[in-house]
Amino acid sequence: MAVQNIEHISAADKLQPLYVIHGEEDLLRVEALDKLRAAAKQQGYLNREVYTADNAFDWNEMLASANSMGLFADLKLMEIHIPNGKPGKNGGEALLSLAENLPDDTVTVVMLPKLEKAQTQAKWFAAMARQGVVLEAKAVSGNALPAWIKGRLKNAGLDIEADALTLFAERVEGNLLAAKQEIDKLALLHPSGSIISVADAELAVANVARFDVFQLASAWMKGDAVRTLHLLEGLEAEGEEPVLLLWAVAEDIRTLIRLAAAFKQGQSVQSVRNSLRLWGDKQTLAPLAVKRLSVSRLIGALQECARIDRMIKGAEDGDAWAAFRQMVYGLAV
Repeated sequence: MAVQNIEHISAADKLQPLYVIHGEEDLLRVEALDKLRAAAKQQGYLNREVYTADNAFDWNEMLASANSMGLFADLKLMEIHIPNGKPGKNGGEALLSLAENLPDDTVTVVMLPKLEKAQTQAKWFAAMARQGVVLEAKAVSGNALPAWIKGRLKNAGLDIEADALTLFAERVEGNLLAAKQEIDKLALLHPSGSIISVADAELAVANVARFDVFQLASAWMKGDAVRTLHLLEGLEAEGEEPVLLLWAVAEDIRTLIRLAAAFKQGQSVQSVRNSLRLWGDKQTLAPLAVKRLSVSRLIGALQECARIDRMIKGAEDGDAWAAFRQMVYGLAV
């Protein structure tokens, strides 16, 4: 049927026979499921069956239930949760069969985590996407987060000053669930129509930003020096040890060196995507970084990684965090 914006789902929507919910933003996936449950209850789908596909799951049992009709032909909501996103051969065949023979008087919801591109190209997923509504819970990135917060505050009857919004976004970055909780808190503290000031945000919004190495890789590959520095400061403030971060950055540098060599040989990103593990955003960010950073500069950064590693192990004097921060920031400028 269609890919629909997960934020536009309403409990008042007329239900379709099949929904597929997937994506990396847990809050949005759970909210979408809650809205579908509310709509199902409102529209008379009072019989609810929930299946969780673990290793011992019987897919035939699920299919038998889907194809059976209750004594009074009750409307049914059937949820199929696949926590790892990998139904396997039997599960794939069962989901394909289900998609091609959707049961009457039933709304089926398939819950999945973030999927790799190869999973979205599987026959079972393609069939479900063709027959149902796909809801993707995309990550609300740093650039989109302020607008998301402002929209949620508006729904709660609140407005917010520009500086307060910047502060709010910085404090909850990378933790959408915490952002929602802080919005709910502000809605309790302030009457409808209030404008949240910097002072209000300072008092009410906890500093719950969660920075991670994936955000850091995106920032320095993109050449966003300001965000790179912000993320580095956040990681250090959270007490992150530089060991894992250093390993991840060194691996990304090696990938860029190999990608530069592939380009020199006339190969395309698509031809080396799997061998270089260029998945997700890295498919677009890595080529940009290769254009911006020379191979000699990348080799120099890799040598600096080795020096920082010696600092961490105590084989060389120096402040490992300071050196790491300077090295990564240097890749972003």
